[in-house]
Amino acid sequence: MIEATEERERAHHYDAIIVGAGHNGLVTAAYLARAGLHTLLLEARAAVGGTAASERFAGATVNICNCDHLTFRTTPVTEDLDLARFGLRYLDVDPAQVATAWSGGPEWAQYRDIEQTIEELARTHPGEVDGYRRYVRAAVPAARLILDAAQEPPSAAGLTRLALRRRLVGVPAIARWSRRSAADVLGEHFTHPAVLGPGLVAGPMVWGVSPHTPRTGLGAITYALRHVGRLGRPTGGSGALTEALRRSFLHHGGELRTSCPVEAISCRADRVSGVVLADGSEVTSPIVVSACDPRRTFVRWLRSPPAAAARLLSRWQAKRPGDGYESKIDAVVSRLPRWRGSAHDLGSTMIVAPSVDEMHRAAALLPAGGVLERPALLMNVPSIADPSLAPAGHHVFSLEVLLTPYRRPGAGPAHRSRTAGWSWWRRGWSRGSLTRSSPGDPSRRISTSATSTCLTVTPRASPAGRWLPCATPIPS
Repeated sequence: MIEATEERERAHHYDAIIVGAGHNGLVTAAYLARAGLHTLLLEARAAVGGTAASERFAGATVNICNCDHLTFRTTPVTEDLDLARFGLRYLDVDPAQVATAWSGGPEWAQYRDIEQTIEELARTHPGEVDGYRRYVRAAVPAARLILDAAQEPPSAAGLTRLALRRRLVGVPAIARWSRRSAADVLGEHFTHPAVLGPGLVAGPMVWGVSPHTPRTGLGAITYALRHVGRLGRPTGGSGALTEALRRSFLHHGGELRTSCPVEAISCRADRVSGVVLADGSEVTSPIVVSACDPRRTFVRWLRSPPAAAARLLSRWQAKRPGDGYESKIDAVVSRLPRWRGSAHDLGSTMIVAPSVDEMHRAAALLPAGGVLERPALLMNVPSIADPSLAPAGHHVFSLEVLLTPYRRPGAGPAHRSRTAGWSWWRRGWSRGSLTRSSPGDPSRRISTSATSTCLTVTPRASPAGRWLPCATPIPS
């Protein structure tokens, strides 16, 4: 009887518990399992991956969020966890992106190679070449330092040692830019909306804030990151990464439970003691890592927290719960679409930027449920580089729209924002902004899947929900 009791206790006790099997939770869990810890990974949904996952739709594979991977590829995670062994393969994408603005002007391609990018600007926006050279001189060392710092323990001493090893190269730009707005920083280097705007879309707008927001200046390194890192896409869709992480975790002895929502994180005395699951059962561990929305973690889940956490909890209790601010539509199309008049196909992500003032207005409209007439667009056809994503003779077209509300104030569940993504899909065809590469009736191309979800990942935010056109949203 005593042995049976001890066995049951061991079955419900782990060295570490990770809550949330998005890519952050998967990475954390896989490292812990590789280190020999008895690790449990809990996921509320039926499958892992979160916003980094892919889904099957209309015979195609579509990504929940954008398929471009950049900063992840600057980390040692792929090699440390031997993800190639578990099926991960990347397709390099160059140019990293194509950029333009609603106000006009030629689009331009940003390549990983700085000089190739400057040659492109000399052809399309010659007045911006000197500014771009000044920008990369300041931003590239700062980007390298930031990426290296992400590999260091998060301590003042560790970051100081890193800065000294680099002889403080990049530190002045980080110190100056971190106190300013991204619009101010990029505005010092660029003037044309087609060069200035896309850099702000890929920074503050992707975070869901105005580019005029103070202390967003480090969002100005987005162009530099594409010179420092190598942008790519996993073969088979973004979900190939999270699937490789899942396999690595299980290979190292980890235990995964899906469709297993957490009800609470328990504390005893001054430390965490485990989690309570939705079915009322409790799993114990001296280590609990939440890779989920921090407000939900601290406000809804944490029970009997230690007194030392009071200030932290108070701060999160005061924060307004966040909804999503991006709409995404994936369509399976029978003809290859392209931006009207563009010399580039949509194999690389194209950013179409509003003006800086319009971006600021978009952030102001968001709480009231408003959307710009010409919002920020990010679009690509990932099946150009990876034909395995689409059925034979078809392509996958992806359109993301920023900033769009997840719901309109005062509206019920059935009136959550169908949103500008779907609207712009229709308008793009009717106005001719998006064209086919060969003639045909645009109404014949429709097979659509859509999401309304927060693009950013833990710890800033979490998915607000998912919806299908003309259907009730499926809650996260």
